[in-house]
Amino acid sequence: MTSAVTALRGFGPIFLLLFGLQFASMGAMEMSGPFWPIQIKALSTSEGIFSLAGIGVYVCPMLGISLTSAFWGRMGDRHGNRLMMVRALIGLAVTQLLVAFAQDVWTILALRFLQGACAGYIAPAQAYGVQITGGRDRAGLFAWLQVATNVGSLGGAFLGGLILDALPFTAVNLTAGVICGFCAVIAWFSLPAPSSRLETLQPPKERTISQGPQTDTPVSGLLALMGMLLASRMVLQVPFSLYMTEVFGAHHAMAGLSYGLLALGFVVGAPIWARFFEGRALSHVLGWSALISAACLIATGLAGLTSSIGLFMTLYFVWGALLGGTTPVLLALISAATRNDQQGSALGLAQTCQQGASVAGIIAGVIATQCLGLKAAFPLVASLYGVSLLVAVGLWLKSRQPIGKGVLL
Repeated sequence: MTSAVTALRGFGPIFLLLFGLQFASMGAMEMSGPFWPIQIKALSTSEGIFSLAGIGVYVCPMLGISLTSAFWGRMGDRHGNRLMMVRALIGLAVTQLLVAFAQDVWTILALRFLQGACAGYIAPAQAYGVQITGGRDRAGLFAWLQVATNVGSLGGAFLGGLILDALPFTAVNLTAGVICGFCAVIAWFSLPAPSSRLETLQPPKERTISQGPQTDTPVSGLLALMGMLLASRMVLQVPFSLYMTEVFGAHHAMAGLSYGLLALGFVVGAPIWARFFEGRALSHVLGWSALISAACLIATGLAGLTSSIGLFMTLYFVWGALLGGTTPVLLALISAATRNDQQGSALGLAQTCQQGASVAGIIAGVIATQCLGLKAAFPLVASLYGVSLLVAVGLWLKSRQPIGKGVLL
């Protein structure tokens, strides 16, 4: 704990506030996350509508984010990322308050889509973080912001459950809306406007994860790799609890604990990976990305084969720890390959790719498990990690070519 606090303080007091805002706002949005099927079930008039709306309530916000994140990123470059953060928090607050009073599944789905379209908080928060830290230790910066998101999600889901045990579902969304509105006020009055120009970084002999823009960094390839890794992860989003019940006969509490181990592994692993990769050459990072993809393939393959719930939970934690070395590190590489005045656009595009890949993974998981059964879920995940491995190896080979050759832009 002491080392974590020291690491956060190393970024400065403004980042501590940014970390707290991300923790609170993302936690607020996850207060209702695990419990939407309960509300959708209560409002659905048929099993068909429940099945469709049960998936849509999670996919609709992702679609909204994927369609608008790049636009909001450009607006952040033009008008300031702090303003975009406040705008996103206000959008989350207003739509969460509206959805609290919705009593029709189609209205809920429309508002959830609008919520995603109006949101786009994470990308400007990342770009703002790069600005206030001067572009140093990008891997650590993105890792800690994702730690804030994961810890906030765990805490938010727990708080939402406590509220739902005592009050109607409306109270969960009302509380989340108030928290997001409070975060918007704090962000507007407490976060300073960063300098529009960052100190120019001198490029070292070999490209590293923290340096400034380089024209030969494979940005499109990095986006493709990040998308494949996220799609692999999201395959289990919908069928996970059903898989735990059918294969292991687990109670809901055990299924929830197992699911939370993935986030816990990420929280533990992300800062460690960030420290390991800091200052490393691009080829070194991509080589390790290939190894991480291979390790995820092995971990998920074994998880799909085991009949021991103890081993399954251990593998799930290990998988989460491995994921800590994926998205934050790849985002850092994308940020380092982008001009300082285009950080919002680049990270907004990355957010669009992440959400699109997440939607694709969820749909693939639902189709596979409905057509082939729940036991097809983990083989599909492992197969997608096999594709990620091939992409990572290709990028690693490209990165080892002389500068100016093998550009993937």
